[in-house]
Amino acid sequence: MLRTLRSVMRFRRFERDPVLRRLARAASVEDLRRIARRRLPGGVFDYIDGGAEDERTLRRNAAAFEALEFRPRVLRDVAKVDTTTTLLGRPLDFPLVLAPTGFSRIVDPEGELAVARAAERAGLPYTLSTLSTRSIEEVAAVSRGRKWFQVYAWRDRELVKEMLERAETWGYEAILVTVDTAVLGRRERDIRRGFTLPPKIGLETLLSGALHPGWTWDFVRGEPIAFANVVGKSVGDGGDAVKLSDYINSQFDPGLSWRDIEWFREHWKGPIILKGVQTVADAELAAEAGVEAIALSNHGGRQLDGAPPVLELVAPVADAVGDRVEIICDGGIRRGSDLVKAVALGARACMAGRAYLYGLAAGGERGVDHVLEHLREGFERTLVLTGSRSVDDLSADLVRWRPAGD
Repeated sequence: MLRTLRSVMRFRRFERDPVLRRLARAASVEDLRRIARRRLPGGVFDYIDGGAEDERTLRRNAAAFEALEFRPRVLRDVAKVDTTTTLLGRPLDFPLVLAPTGFSRIVDPEGELAVARAAERAGLPYTLSTLSTRSIEEVAAVSRGRKWFQVYAWRDRELVKEMLERAETWGYEAILVTVDTAVLGRRERDIRRGFTLPPKIGLETLLSGALHPGWTWDFVRGEPIAFANVVGKSVGDGGDAVKLSDYINSQFDPGLSWRDIEWFREHWKGPIILKGVQTVADAELAAEAGVEAIALSNHGGRQLDGAPPVLELVAPVADAVGDRVEIICDGGIRRGSDLVKAVALGARACMAGRAYLYGLAAGGERGVDHVLEHLREGFERTLVLTGSRSVDDLSADLVRWRPAGD
């Protein structure tokens, strides 16, 4: 009996590093979300996790992936699979782009720098937000990987022009013009919290901070948080606490139109991606405007509640314009299998934002690495299990929409 016990009893080596301990318990992005919820003050977590109004679109983005099921093939010789693809004529290790997310330093002190470094290691493009808390120059200094710059249409077009020039100087390969923020969506979690950027220090914040000492210590000893790309400009840099809706509604141009795409083409030599396309009709207009790619996106459910789930748009848009522009599916990505589904329907790649923010909150830069490796492994595993040897094998025949009620 003792011999039997000795043969089966194994004690796991204690991991001294608390970050590695947390990440070892995270088997999915949802696990990382739960860890992020425990580690972040309620207002900060709700800012990255929440959507507009009743959050129907937020939920339906994810539900659409659940409603699409595989039709796997067998006996297809998948001893070797190739996860690589191309986007804008350049290679990707697998079909994912890191989406722009503002204010990343409220999650982790390194913020955008940590995410850009992780993206480079993963062989993926990182998209820097206009409203980032690290500047165009700071991110370029830490990453030689593929970098895109996300652009909002400020009323001050000279400011936009200046940022485009800076992005070109520092090697950003493409711009991603966000077109769904004529006004900011009503994000009711933020309203209930009275949330500002940067977070105000008040009684509620102090109480929440006491319950989240790791985040609080990092926040108070870090550099002041501001909109790093517009520091010193007349538009205000967020150095003082502001309500995001007030700031955006006063600074962004609600008059943005298709004519402005010509302005961007005049002032930017590289590829242009439009982010926020939500209909076939607008996808066709984008193709006529000559942009290189479109990101089908409802802003992660944070703008118009009741907008269509992004995955449901992919096939009809691909049928209409897939031979003229590359299609990116942005919204609801939580697993590598989600990437396979979107590509099978006609997307060239997908974008994910919340997923890596959960990782950043759970484990800093190593948490972002954890998320990207999880998605890559899931993508490769799903290729194998569906009988697909490469991205080129993925087609609409591989998936079907589950009938309602099943």
